[in-house]
Amino acid sequence: MGRFLFVTPPLTGHVNPAAGVTAALTARGHQVAWAGRPEIIRRLAGDGADVFPCAVPRRPSQRDASLQGPAAYRLRWEEFLIPLAEAMAPGVRAAIGRFRPQVVVADRQAVAGGLVADGLGLPWVTSATTSAELVDPLAGMPKAAARLDELLDALRTRIDGGPADPRMSPHGVLAFTTRELLGPATLPHQVRLVGPAIGGRAPTCDFPWDRLDPAVPTVFVTLGTTDAGTAGDFLRAAARGLSRIGGIRTVVADPGGAVGPVGDKVLVVPHVPQMALLAHVDAVVCHGGHGTVCESLWHGVPLVVAPIRDDQPIVAGQVVDAGAGVRLRSGRAKPDRIAAAVTRVLDDPGYRSAAEKVGASFRSAGGAAAAADHLETLLG
Repeated sequence: MGRFLFVTPPLTGHVNPAAGVTAALTARGHQVAWAGRPEIIRRLAGDGADVFPCAVPRRPSQRDASLQGPAAYRLRWEEFLIPLAEAMAPGVRAAIGRFRPQVVVADRQAVAGGLVADGLGLPWVTSATTSAELVDPLAGMPKAAARLDELLDALRTRIDGGPADPRMSPHGVLAFTTRELLGPATLPHQVRLVGPAIGGRAPTCDFPWDRLDPAVPTVFVTLGTTDAGTAGDFLRAAARGLSRIGGIRTVVADPGGAVGPVGDKVLVVPHVPQMALLAHVDAVVCHGGHGTVCESLWHGVPLVVAPIRDDQPIVAGQVVDAGAGVRLRSGRAKPDRIAAAVTRVLDDPGYRSAAEKVGASFRSAGGAAAAADHLETLLG
């Protein structure tokens, strides 16, 4: 049996897919360990996860929410991903020395994993948890691309990493999506479209299921792990707008307590068991995070997407192009506009049909099992 080390950033949406793959590998008798933040990994993958701790930057920068497009992408690398890699590198190296994996699986946003593994001559695979990572946002901007290459070269020297591009391993890239969502983009030959890795996660919380009525359409509103300051205005607008629609029930995930009272038709809770809840909803309003989008489409649920930053505009475009939802501008998403968009996806069966088509492609792609199949080919 094999030994696999998963290197993940301290981001929920990047740990969740890895948890599905680790569960599949463990079920086949392989040994699995993690390098990352223990409190996040064990919350999502279970208390029994074997985690080698990695540091994070002491003072994460406060991101400017007004930045969009290439400027935001460059700043994310300069102020978050490069410092994160440098902080994680000693922990990754220690984890490899102690666990002695045969294969390293490095998240595309935890580039220390790929660089250290490559420097040590270990087989490693890139985990691309969002389909936006397969589309080059700097295409046509050679100066910005060259600047990022300079940053990676300097990082490689500081942590004694290998020469390969840590964003795209030559040994394979696990992409947790399918063509039905990704679209016709040209991909490198080593990319494996395995579909979302659903499952393998620890239970999260309780939920008042008795507040839902199967005879009444249910709309779920979530901005995932977006910080409360950024999310508050949108969640309040969504709650107010949807409270005005007759004949529906709305559930709002509000971890920051930003919404306040909005009437009996809107159920506001701090946390939800998302995968379980999605089996009972008819539409989802979200920011375009790849995890929420894929989990919704897995259940054939159409979306209203209001992207904020990072990969979200790209994912939102993919949803629209697939016919599985509509897009709003988050800064202009007023109550009436949100209500109109939700009414549109509920009333037009074409959106659900398209969502179901994408969901079917997800299930047929294999997900965690397909990812595990590829990883096993690297055991030699």
